[in-house]
Amino acid sequence: MPTTDRRPSAPLGEPAAPGPAARRPSLAHTARATRERLAAGGFMAPAVLLVTLFLLAPFVWTVHRSFFGDSRTTPFSWFDNYTLFASDPALSRSVQNTLMWVVGTVVLPFVLGLAIACMTDASRFSRLARLCVVLPYALSGSAVAVVWNFMLTTDGAVNQVLDTFGLGSLAQGWLLTWPGNTIVMILANAWQATGVAVILFLVGLQSIPPETIEAASLDGATGWQRFRHVVLPQLRPVSIIVIGMSLVNGLKSFDLIWVLTQGGPGRATETLAVSMYNETFLELRPGAGAAIAVVLTVIVLAASWVYLRRQLDVKGV
Repeated sequence: MPTTDRRPSAPLGEPAAPGPAARRPSLAHTARATRERLAAGGFMAPAVLLVTLFLLAPFVWTVHRSFFGDSRTTPFSWFDNYTLFASDPALSRSVQNTLMWVVGTVVLPFVLGLAIACMTDASRFSRLARLCVVLPYALSGSAVAVVWNFMLTTDGAVNQVLDTFGLGSLAQGWLLTWPGNTIVMILANAWQATGVAVILFLVGLQSIPPETIEAASLDGATGWQRFRHVVLPQLRPVSIIVIGMSLVNGLKSFDLIWVLTQGGPGRATETLAVSMYNETFLELRPGAGAAIAVVLTVIVLAASWVYLRRQLDVKGV
């Protein structure tokens, strides 16, 4: 009598156990996903290797070097190099200048870039105005410093113009006294950095749907109300980029300061980036220079993280 292969049926309401035919696609899917991960890892490996060699490894070595003295035979000195921030007046002034640079290089390019972008977005002479504003951004920091040095020296263009208009009493050595010398260098940096802010804000303005502005106008919103409640919120992604770039550039500014004043007179206009170079290569104190580099890196990372985290929380991410 022939026998039939009977399997007990699954209880009512419970799914039947998958057979070998149903398990095979799952195994094939797992193998395919594994191959995709390996391929992605292979493509990422060169970038990860380069970042490790040229970014992470030097940073680790710098942190290690900051705990030693200024000679190769100096023993482990714990936090002696970091205490210089409290005991060295030049480094204390450097921290003050760095904070001034952060505020100036974030606020000025943001405000000026947004204002110029809004004024030239639909202007008749917008292309010429944009070219005049964006052109300085194409120059190097050293070239900008040479131009502003011609203007700000004691017998420079600014003082000569003041003398011409009978305002000679306002003439002064713009790069000789603190904090005025730091302020004029921040203005020079803003003259260069505003160009990229204008470009980014123009891209943001042109991506705003005109229907939203028209709807606000039909609702009776004034120009300021349309800008504040319709335009500005839609520029938030661009604003994050502009402020983030300005923040990092302000913290690591070097070339403009070095060409204009070399951190002087004395060490009055040094920022942390200039102090790091001065301590390491001119004063031949690599331990102190490494400590300044570590502090500057921590400040940049902390400021960027706090700002980006705040913006992401506002967006609900």
